[in-house]
Amino acid sequence: MNRTAKLLIPISWTSKKKLKRKSLETNWGQLAGRGKDRKVQESSIQIETAKVAAQFVQRLFRVLFFVHIILTTILVIFLTIRGLLSVHSHHFHPKKWYPPLLTAIACSGIVAFTWQQITLCYPSKAIRAAFWLSPLLTCAVGILLVLIGSAASLALGSISFYNFPACQNYCTGPQLDCHKHHLFQLLGVWDRRCHHYWNWNRYLVHFDDPAEPDMDSASDENTLQVTVARIKYLHFACGADMDTRVALRDTFKHLMGSVFIGSTLVPILTVIRGSARAINLVAGGTDEFLFSCADCYSAIASTLVTYGNRWGFVQVGVYNKGFMQASMDTWETFRRVGMESLIDSDLTGSFCFFSGIAGGAVCTLVGGTWTLLVHESYATEVSIYGFLIGYLMCRIAMAWPQACVSAYYVAYAENPQGLRFDPTIPVRIQELQRHGG
Repeated sequence: MNRTAKLLIPISWTSKKKLKRKSLETNWGQLAGRGKDRKVQESSIQIETAKVAAQFVQRLFRVLFFVHIILTTILVIFLTIRGLLSVHSHHFHPKKWYPPLLTAIACSGIVAFTWQQITLCYPSKAIRAAFWLSPLLTCAVGILLVLIGSAASLALGSISFYNFPACQNYCTGPQLDCHKHHLFQLLGVWDRRCHHYWNWNRYLVHFDDPAEPDMDSASDENTLQVTVARIKYLHFACGADMDTRVALRDTFKHLMGSVFIGSTLVPILTVIRGSARAINLVAGGTDEFLFSCADCYSAIASTLVTYGNRWGFVQVGVYNKGFMQASMDTWETFRRVGMESLIDSDLTGSFCFFSGIAGGAVCTLVGGTWTLLVHESYATEVSIYGFLIGYLMCRIAMAWPQACVSAYYVAYAENPQGLRFDPTIPVRIQELQRHGG
């Protein structure tokens, strides 16, 4: 009995200790599981809160966009009627003001559609023409402004002459030959099948009021870019075709908030990034105090571009994301596949910009020359308005090829092994790596 008791006592103690350990482990496991559940609940609540906040911001900007259009239209109508009714009390002559201005508006539409067709049918010639004609037409506009002779026209004319050599050096520099060739190859990705987008592009261009050369034009341009980018992305990614009317209706119905946010942020961030590049070029490798913050400013610009870039419009149209989230996801995709240097050297934006400059210059020459011969006192104002209208209308027309190229970039970045992609992008990335990016 004593031996069995001696043997049973330690066994009972060990079993009790094991039971206590098991109970403690189960309690700790339950507590850890509860902690994980709480963390999951908190993260899900944060995600839902972020989604609700993003939806609220998008709806708010959507309402602001339509209110802005309504108020601007009312203001334009009011000022037009007021100007027509107060003809006898002011030195305003509608018959001398409206014909050249309306002619410039008609010229902007003709130039925009013609240039779009040239870009569609002859992309190589269109690229060369844009980079050559823009400096020459800018010089011609400077001559016209000097001939007008007012203080404002002389100032603008001097700016045009000052920018002429800079534009010429940029557009005809030998270092841009390979970039132009790459752009020509990319513009070749939007084939003749895109021609059925023409009528809807024309609708979007006419949806913009030429008398309102402001945020409306940028919003219309980005609306077209989101719509076409969605269609072309589906074609590049999976070979699917989408009705243009359905894509356009979805953009107006669900995406105008993100479009308006992007239309506000992208120009500001583009100016910041461009100024950072200019400062770095001027600073070079010097350590002067004036350029001591160039690297810091460049780093800030590089960070900001991830929160707002024009490539984000592709994911806005495809995935219905908020603009900032779409921009960050797109840039992260570019970074993951090593396309940052390729994106930095892309000339699509420059091509569209110089196309707009050329279109605006043509409208300025048409409207400004007419006004100079008929009523010289209005020549400066008509020239300025003609340039803005022509520039913005051409930029809206050029949003179509720009959207196609952006969709091609994003679709390739998400699936580089896709069978629908040719070796254009990989070859270009190897060239940039070979020449030091």
